[in-house]
Amino acid sequence: MENSVRDILAIKQTMGSRLAILGHHYQSDAVIALTDIQGDSLELARRIGDLDAEHIVFCGVYFMAESAAILRRPGQNIHIPDASATCPMADMAEAERVKTTLEILEKNGRTVIPLTYVNSSAAVKGVVGRHGGSVCTSANAATMLAWAMDRGDAVLFLPDRHLAMNTANALNITEGDRVILPREVIDGDPRLSIDPAAIADKRLMVWPGYCPIHEEFSIRTIAELRTKNPATRIVVHPECDPAVVKAADGSGSTTYLINYVAKAPAGSIIYIGTEINLVSRLADRFPDKTIKPLSLSQCDDMAKITTTNLAALLRDIETSTPVEVDEDIKAPARLALQRMLDACA
Repeated sequence: MENSVRDILAIKQTMGSRLAILGHHYQSDAVIALTDIQGDSLELARRIGDLDAEHIVFCGVYFMAESAAILRRPGQNIHIPDASATCPMADMAEAERVKTTLEILEKNGRTVIPLTYVNSSAAVKGVVGRHGGSVCTSANAATMLAWAMDRGDAVLFLPDRHLAMNTANALNITEGDRVILPREVIDGDPRLSIDPAAIADKRLMVWPGYCPIHEEFSIRTIAELRTKNPATRIVVHPECDPAVVKAADGSGSTTYLINYVAKAPAGSIIYIGTEINLVSRLADRFPDKTIKPLSLSQCDDMAKITTTNLAALLRDIETSTPVEVDEDIKAPARLALQRMLDACA
């Protein structure tokens, strides 16, 4: 590992402004220490257009590198140290099934606007872009769901059911106006599982995907912590179950969680429901506060990015094959992403 870090630092110095390394908050401390820019999905997506670097390395999961490849300018190359670092939630929405589902939902003549969480493939973003839809992150989900609701008769929110329902709660969309689609849209034939008549009056239709990491947090744990110490504060990511979000003191994106801890008074006891790397980093950054994980939950795919494979990529970066997105997908996917960036400018 020491040799890897030494090589990374040397290559960064040699390449200078030709190289930019971006890291998501869920990366390990060892990787984050070597990045030039850190942030959540929205922050990192916003930075792509401002970078002059010829080579941009994304330390995160594959959909993030794809999004960067969609937004990159000519002459820029996007790389990821391990292309097998995927997102289980993103894998729960396959582009052809999303397309078929939209066709079913619009059979009765309604205009259904798709809104995909950024945790989705470029192909899904392409389908969404072609259907007049856009993208959201956990930081702007409420803004983008309101945007989508204003542009059609109904919205298909995918792939995270928890973020969809938490956002619907924040916007006061009644339970009678929303429905979670059958599990079969993920791994079966949507034509055999969706009854158009049963959802004809729904304004929000929700894909049944979820994040396995944030699925781990429970209201039982929250109740136990509050019993032990009523002064305990609990904040969670909105990919958590709505019951967990309701029981917590606050919910928001990784940036929200960071700011919550930063603003809390010294001596605060805060439990955080999100990926362990961020929680541990906050505990180290704010020693005057007690910061602990709501439960231990690590993303194995984020952990696939290491100093070893980052160094291996950088050693051969001039000849490495960059992340590419097919042109027939890239144009509509870029449109979907740009609609988000414009709406949240």
